[in-house]
Amino acid sequence: MQPAPTPAPSQALIHSSDRIFVAGHRGMAGGAIVRALQASGYGNLISAERSSLDLLDPAAVTSWFGAHRPDVVVLAAAKVGGILANSTYPADFLLENLKIQNHVIEAAWRQGARRLLFLGSSCIYPKFAEQPIREEALLSGPLEPTNEWYAIAKIAGIELCHALRQQEGFDAISLMPTNLYGPGDNYHPTNSHVMPALIRRFHGAQAAGEPSVTCWGTGTPLREFLHVDDLGEACVFALEHFQPAAGELQHLNVGTGLDLTIRELAESVAGATDYQGEILWDTSKPDGTPKKQLDVSRLAALGWRARIPLAKGLTSTVTQFRQQLASGELRL
Repeated sequence: MQPAPTPAPSQALIHSSDRIFVAGHRGMAGGAIVRALQASGYGNLISAERSSLDLLDPAAVTSWFGAHRPDVVVLAAAKVGGILANSTYPADFLLENLKIQNHVIEAAWRQGARRLLFLGSSCIYPKFAEQPIREEALLSGPLEPTNEWYAIAKIAGIELCHALRQQEGFDAISLMPTNLYGPGDNYHPTNSHVMPALIRRFHGAQAAGEPSVTCWGTGTPLREFLHVDDLGEACVFALEHFQPAAGELQHLNVGTGLDLTIRELAESVAGATDYQGEILWDTSKPDGTPKKQLDVSRLAALGWRARIPLAKGLTSTVTQFRQQLASGELRL
């Protein structure tokens, strides 16, 4: 196959008439990307339910791409989870994410998609990377052991996009979001990430009148949180504006550039859920990476910054959580 042409800077990178496939549209990130695309006037969106397209099946993915021929692909589908889930199912996290990525990225390239956006994660960076973390830190040191399997899969996806861009001229880019929260989050009691886990725990304690809530670790690690609707808008912005030159890094960090301790986060969640009891810390449990703050200067230089403050986003997220819990629509 001949290399795909690289658009000149003056050319539009995506068009309102493009057939855009969002893989993982039912997930938290994928749903936000769909909302952002629709809000920006992209109406020719393609989706596939898991029942009709198994991304773990290479033949099914190849057949689907051959039949639908999307112009633009956004790969937001992934197997995700928190520290406990990653530690319990390391092979699942590595195998399933590698399969999903390889199948979708290769099919998009071979079936003639013009542009692809791969969604990674800030966990790709070394545990002790210099803070704030620049994109150049990729592969510069050992990973955080509590999520290395997921991180390795995501690194493979970034590098596959990079290799296809270099070898075949395939216009693939990648975004590395920080910790996400907001609509569509997973509130599973054991497999969720820190933000939804804390919201569920503090809400339950408030409703039951529990005198204390015990959180994992010391509370000292620093984390950055991005509302998922900000991520959706960042994805649309990158599809429209980000075209790395030859030799330039093809992945961008996405975050707020601000962080807080897990202890401060727990206190904020307690306030948002009206919990008045004591917060205890189980220091026998792992903390994970001590600090993980992204350097978002490259994306800011292109003209995009996050717009939803944590306090506002947390309040709306708790409200939605309670509404979905009452209606039985909560994602578990």
